[in-house]
Amino acid sequence: MTNIPPPAEELRLLDAELRQLDARRAVLLRRREWLVHVLRTASAQRSVPGAGQMPPVWPVAPGAAAPRTEATAPGVQNVLLLLGGILLTVAAIAFTLVGWGHLGITGRALVLAAVTLAALSAPVWLLRRGLGSTAEAVAALGMALTVLDAYALHEVAFDGSGGLGYAAAASAVLSAAWAAYGAAADLLVPRSDAGSPTRPDRARAGAATAARPALRLPLPCAVVTAQVPLLLWALAVDAGPHTLTAVLLVTAAADTVVALRPAHAPVRIVGLVGTCVAGALGVLSAGWLCWSAAAPVAAARGAALLLLAAAIALAAARYAPKPEVALCASLAAGLCLVAGAGGVLRAWLPGEWTVPGCLALGIALLTAVRTPLPRPMRQGVVGASLVVQGLAVLWTLPLVAGTLLGPVALIERPWSGTPLDIRDAVFQDAAWPSYATAAPLVLAAVAGVLALAERRAVRRPASGVGALVLAWAAVVVTPVVLELPYGAGLVAHGAVVVVALGIAERARRGTGGPSAPAPTALVLALVTSVTLALVSLATEAGTITVLLALAALFGVASTRPGLVAFTAPAALAHATALACAAGASAGLRPEHTALLVLVVPAVAALVAARAARAGRSAATVPVEAAGAAAALLALTLAVTDLPVLASVLALCGVVAAGTALRPERRRAGHAAAALFLLAAWVRLAAWEVTTPEAYTLPVSVAALAVGHLRRRRDPSVSSWTAHGAGLSVTLVPSLLAMWGDPHWLRPLLLGTAALALTLVGARSRLQAPLVLGGGTLALVALHELAPYIAQVVGVLPRWAPPALAGLVLLALGATYEQRLRDARRLREALGRLH
Repeated sequence: MTNIPPPAEELRLLDAELRQLDARRAVLLRRREWLVHVLRTASAQRSVPGAGQMPPVWPVAPGAAAPRTEATAPGVQNVLLLLGGILLTVAAIAFTLVGWGHLGITGRALVLAAVTLAALSAPVWLLRRGLGSTAEAVAALGMALTVLDAYALHEVAFDGSGGLGYAAAASAVLSAAWAAYGAAADLLVPRSDAGSPTRPDRARAGAATAARPALRLPLPCAVVTAQVPLLLWALAVDAGPHTLTAVLLVTAAADTVVALRPAHAPVRIVGLVGTCVAGALGVLSAGWLCWSAAAPVAAARGAALLLLAAAIALAAARYAPKPEVALCASLAAGLCLVAGAGGVLRAWLPGEWTVPGCLALGIALLTAVRTPLPRPMRQGVVGASLVVQGLAVLWTLPLVAGTLLGPVALIERPWSGTPLDIRDAVFQDAAWPSYATAAPLVLAAVAGVLALAERRAVRRPASGVGALVLAWAAVVVTPVVLELPYGAGLVAHGAVVVVALGIAERARRGTGGPSAPAPTALVLALVTSVTLALVSLATEAGTITVLLALAALFGVASTRPGLVAFTAPAALAHATALACAAGASAGLRPEHTALLVLVVPAVAALVAARAARAGRSAATVPVEAAGAAAALLALTLAVTDLPVLASVLALCGVVAAGTALRPERRRAGHAAAALFLLAAWVRLAAWEVTTPEAYTLPVSVAALAVGHLRRRRDPSVSSWTAHGAGLSVTLVPSLLAMWGDPHWLRPLLLGTAALALTLVGARSRLQAPLVLGGGTLALVALHELAPYIAQVVGVLPRWAPPALAGLVLLALGATYEQRLRDARRLREALGRLH
């Protein structure tokens, strides 16, 4: 039979086995960590003599982690070589600058020649022995010595020559010498000896190693040095800005050739950076020369430089190895062409036609789509066209923004008189933008391009929206630019609203095509209507006529199912403004104008109910929101006259009550009750009624009636929920008023009411009337007995109250348990009530 140990013994055995497993797991984890460390440092240890020995079977300290090296052998080697090269270079500079005068001319030449030749020839010997890093350091030292040789040669033989001219010649010679030195190293050193023979991954990187030169530094340094000879020469001969710009562009062209040829990666990177820097400086300088020229001939000279830059960019795009580079280069070429031609046009044409001329050139770039150019180049040229069109549209923004926002200033001085023309009404307080005459033409041209792109299915949604917005902007600013008469300008803006609504309706029906999206057209119609209403504030007749027409127009548009969610609130907003304008025209005070404004919430409630019955739920909330905003405006206008404010509140309550008749808007009944209550309170305040019961009793009666009906419907409802709020609304303010009332009538009435509530609560077994009535009755009694208590306390000696308090505490302490039982029974009795 199996001998099963007791539970305690079995638990001890299990714990012992678990401890053994944990110890074994810890040992295995330490071994794994050491093995990972050995594998990570194996490649670095192979290049160190004696590193091929097998590692020990176990770490020196099994209980601790293996020590980690913080630097690899190649890293230490590179740091040492770098420091050595820096120190030798500093020593050479110090010798050249300080110790140069202690030697004769022959000694100087021999010392510099010997040191330089030794430094330049040593890398070949080092490369053949696989010491690549050492060879790079010595080669860098040799190239630094050639710079010192050039300086020493200037101090000895060319001391009288100009510094800039000699620097230009020396930099050119040094660049050529370093390039030849790098090429010679490739010829003298076999390709298999150019790197370290101990590199483990030579088989995998054979192709990359074959494309790498023997020495990495000479060729990139030669390219960097080649950036300055032409520029230094131009500065030495006091060349003008056009020559300096041409020098920068020629340097950029040479860098482009270097960047595009199949050379080593660092050489291509240096050439690409040189192309970008020199090209950007040259293009900026050429653009400044072209656009700041006063005469056409000078502008043409700057344009020729920009044309040269465009040619360089196009050549780079044609032979670029990557499509992204070709796209960027062709984009820059297109911008340079437009900038050059635009600068010439600026010198020939009046100022307001400069931007349209540049826009025409930018649109002409779109013809590159039908050329046999590679796809990335076509995309770049099209991108340049889009950039030019975007900049032209940005140029028109001040005029468009002024047309839309300028009439806002008329709010401060409405009906100030008929302006001279529509421009005077819009830009009365704003500065007229310079050269804004051609802005409508620019907007219309870009809109036409976008419409054509949309027709050809090029980014159809965005193109259609852009075409519609730009066409609308062109039409809106045209009356201002043409300085039409004031009335004609109002009619033109009104026509824009009508056309926009028509476009929205056609788009809703699906007959307007994708170029006329309904939401965009509706937004444009709303924005134009607001601008039109603001412009009409200049005259009284114009304001009333425009607001009446807008309210009627949007009201008619609200009969369309797809537009009602936008147009119905707009019609209500314009009707609200019309009511305010009509009240002001009739000479009514603001509080009386509020009664006119209340017509709008009533109409909004009817429209929302009709929309709900017709199944247009999307229009219900916007219409109700517009009606609520109009009601809030009416309350704001009537706040200075309490009787009128009470009437406005009552009428708002009637509208809310009518809204609450709809099944889905039952909650509006709460708002109606609150509005009726506020109307009653405001009316009492207008009658200067100060009795709090006049304000609280109506609330209590209504609340108690609602609570009674609720308890009849659901007997499980607590009396506090049904009657607590209604009773407290009257009892609490009456108690507060009683303590400051010296008369006897309020305590008598309040006490009688509290007694009645207590009896009703006791008979009906309800907590809320019993507790609130009893508490109120006790406070009333305390209020009535307070004078007598004060007299008794005044007659008693001062030691009597403390003695009486002590006796009370002793009595309570002696009967503490009995008092607890009494309190528990009282709590249980109250708990059995509702």
